[in-house]
Order: sequence, then structure tokens, then C-alpha cells
Amino acid sequence: MEIKIVKTVNPKQKTEEDSLIFGVEFTDHMFEMDYTEGVGWHDAVIKPYGPIELMPSAMVLHYAQEVFEGLKAYKTPNGETQLFRPQENFKRMNRSNERMCIPQIDEDFLLKALKALIKIDEDWIPTSTGTSLYLRPFIFATDPFVGVRVSQTYKLMIIMSPVGSYYKGGLAPCKIYVEDEYARTVRGGTGEAKCGGNYAGGLAAQEKVHAKGYEQILWLDGEKRQYIEEVGTSNVFFLIDGVFVTPSLEGTILSGITRKSVIELLKHWGETVVERRITIDEFYELYQQGKVQEAFATGTAAVISPIGTLGWQDKEMTFNHGDIGAYTQKIYDTLYGIQTGHIKDTLNWIVKL
Repeated sequence: MEIKIVKTVNPKQKTEEDSLIFGVEFTDHMFEMDYTEGVGWHDAVIKPYGPIELMPSAMVLHYAQEVFEGLKAYKTPNGETQLFRPQENFKRMNRSNERMCIPQIDEDFLLKALKALIKIDEDWIPTSTGTSLYLRPFIFATDPFVGVRVSQTYKLMIIMSPVGSYYKGGLAPCKIYVEDEYARTVRGGTGEAKCGGNYAGGLAAQEKVHAKGYEQILWLDGEKRQYIEEVGTSNVFFLIDGVFVTPSLEGTILSGITRKSVIELLKHWGETVVERRITIDEFYELYQQGKVQEAFATGTAAVISPIGTLGWQDKEMTFNHGDIGAYTQKIYDTLYGIQTGHIKDTLNWIVKL
């Protein structure tokens, strides 16, 4: 399929890099492609960023049949543009598509389209430390029909947003609270798919922990409210008695690209990584025994988020005296260094534009 290109005649004025806010400003162009049952994906086009025309009865608005992804493009010190493991994002998108009954995409074609879109708006990629171009591919059902069934038409789009450093004052530990009232998902649900409903369902819990003075949620399993699963927007790791522990993928946890990369990086360094189920009670007992050395979350937005404090019921756990752990810092420095071209990519994760 060829990609039609329609360039804007009214380029936007760019925000100064030190004033960038995550997800607020968007580049001049976007990618769009439609799907029709019996025809397949068609009419791929890069065109000026702008509103989407939808019927009020579009199925996504009523039944939330949609998926999305998130990844970044970076400028290297020598001016090259590179992506971090984009193939993994498109593989995951197809897994989400399967769960949400959305047609599969051609992963190679979508990478080609993404590269073409970035190339057109390449001057939007910020170059200051900590900045990047955030990329958001998404698919949604467009059938004008009010009734519960699989849509017969879809739209796939990619929009891009220049974003500032996640940590304005440098890498900093965050405060997280264990949520034991609300549930994010259960086995057999959509927890392993990257779809909007998973996030909308977590807003009430997010508001609750903010009122308590915490920044994020640590979810427990939806069935027994015992097993640690993931942070609101990230996967979670603990360094326990010299071993890195992260909750195993049981169909309820998003298979994070950064999570996978951290596991591979730690094993590359010769560290022991264990993926297993761990209850909050076991974790608290290990903490009381002084065995929990570091805690951190992993995700595209922040790469690594050190966890300084974890609240649970009326208890509060502090890790590494509330400071960033040595391993947490090393993992962040290495991943971010590879992503931005400051450290050599020996694991073949980088895709050049």
C-alpha cells in the first residue's frame, strides 16, 4: 500500500523546549488509515493534524472497542533520529487487537508509516536533555451502529507530541499507595491488552490516592486483593535480598516494553531476575526483615520511576532511606543512554530512522 502525503500549508509555532508539557502539544502532521470488512486496511495518508469526523453513533463512543500504543523518537548527539524497539510495540498492538476483536495490522507497514511521519515532522523532535517525541498509534471502531457487536470498520491513526523531561528537577523517588478496594482487572479480562477502558476504570482509585498525598497506585489482583500486579501506568520491580523480583504475567498485567528491556538488561549484567506472584503480606514481611533494598517502576513515559515510599493501609514503607537506589540509577542511565545514543546499543534494540 502506498502512503499518500498531504503537507500542511499552515505550520504551527513550536513551544520552547524548556516549556514542553507531556501530551499537550502535537506536531503538524498525523497518519491515518481505514479498515473496511471485506476490503482490509486501505487509504493510508499522512495529512495535517486536525479533528476527526465521526458519527455520534460511532461504536467506539458507546462500547470502547479501541487499542493504543506509546513509544518515543529521540535525537542522538550526532543529530540522528532513532526509535527504541518499535517492533515490540506493534507486536503488542496486534495482541491487543486480538483481545479486542480488531483486525490485525501489518507490523512492517506500520513501522514504515511511522518512519515516514516522523521524517516529515523531524524538526519537531526536541534535543534538550530528557526530551523526546512521543508517538501515539491507536485504532478505534467507527461503525455508526448502536448495538453490541464487533465493528466492521476501523480507523488507525498516529499522532506525535514533543515532550519535556519527565523529571523536571532530575530523577526523583515517588510515593505510591497500595489499592485494595478497586480492581483494575481480573483473569480473563482485558488487563494484558493496552486499551483505554483499563485506564478509565482506574481513575477513581487514582483520585483517591491523590487525596491521600500519593502520586500513583500499586494495584493488587482483582480476585483476592492479595497479589501485587502493577503500578497505575507502569510495571514494578523490587530488589529483594540481591534478587530482582517482578510480578509474573498472568493475563492481568500489561507486558511492558520497558519491563522486558529491564529484564533482558539485568540478565545481560549477570543479575538474577525472578518473575513470580508475590502477595502484599509477603512483601511487607520481607520489608520488615530488611530484605527489600530497592523498588522502581518501568514504563515508556518516565523509563524508570524510583519508588521512595509505598503506603499500605495504615503502614508506610520507605526504601533506601527515600533515596534513589544504585541499581535503579544504573538501569535508568543505561536505558536512557541507549535510547538517546549516548551509550552503544549492544543488544540491538535501536531502529534508525
